[in-house]
Amino acid sequence: MSGVPEALAARGGVALAELVERAALLTRVDRKYVVPTDRAARLVADLPPEVRVLEIGGVRLARYESVYFDTPELVSYLTTAHRRRRRFKIRTRTYLDTGDTYLEVKTRGVRGLTVKERRPCPASARSRLAAADGEYAARVLVDAAVPPVDTARLAPTLEVTYRRATLLLPGPGGASARATIDLDLRWAVPGSASDGIDVPDLAVVETKSAGHPGELDRLLWARGYRPVSVSKYGTGLAALHPGLPANRWHRTITRDVGPRHLTTHHALDRDPCPTF
Repeated sequence: MSGVPEALAARGGVALAELVERAALLTRVDRKYVVPTDRAARLVADLPPEVRVLEIGGVRLARYESVYFDTPELVSYLTTAHRRRRRFKIRTRTYLDTGDTYLEVKTRGVRGLTVKERRPCPASARSRLAAADGEYAARVLVDAAVPPVDTARLAPTLEVTYRRATLLLPGPGGASARATIDLDLRWAVPGSASDGIDVPDLAVVETKSAGHPGELDRLLWARGYRPVSVSKYGTGLAALHPGLPANRWHRTITRDVGPRHLTTHHALDRDPCPTF
C-alpha cells in the first residue's frame, strides 16, 4: 500500500470556499484517533468515492504551525488536564504555505461542544500576543463564562508543527462533516530549534461533526480504533515536561508516542517543573 500522500492524490479535490460553506463547523463534536501512518493511508483509500480532499494551490498536505499560550501557572493546561468544564486554549495558527495567521481561542460550549473564535493577525507576531490580542482573547473567554484569566500574562509555552490533509465527508440528508489527518507531528519548546519531539510514524485522525459519528468514525471503529485523548497542547506539553500532571494523556504518551520518541530527544531528563 502506498502512503497517505498517494492515497489523497487518488481522490477528488474540493476548494476551500465549498468546504467552509458545507462544513465550517466552528461549533462541533471532535473525536481523535492515533493511527500508524501506513494504516491511515489504507483508511483514506477505503473511504467512499464521494469523499474529497481540500486542495489549495495544488497542495493537499498543508503545513501548519501552532504556538500555544498559557499563564505562568499553566491555567489552560491544568484546566484541560483536570477536565474542568470551562477550559480553554489560546494559540496562533499559521498556514505556512500561504503565510496566513490567526489568533484562535477555543472554549467548551453547551453539551461539551468545541467552540472556536478567531481573527487574523500578522505572521511576524505569531510567537507573541499584542495588547489588543490579549484583550480580544479576554472578551472571548468572558463570553464563554470561563473564570477570569489575566491575558496580559500569557506567554508562548509550546510550538507544534505538522502537515494536515482535510477531508469533506458527505453525510445523510445533505449534511456534511470534516475530518483531518495530521502527519509529521513535532512538539517543541518555543524559540528552540533542537529541543523537541518528532513523531513521524503516527497520524492523528480527527473527525469533526455536528453531533453523530460519521462514516470515518465507523470505519475506524470497525478496525479496532477508538477515540483517545490526544490534545496537541496537553499531550505535547506533558511529553516535553514529564513532571506535569498528565493522567488524561498518560496512556497516549506511553502507548502511542512511546519511549522511542521521548528518549531520542531527552525529554525524560528535563526539569520536571518548568517555569514559563
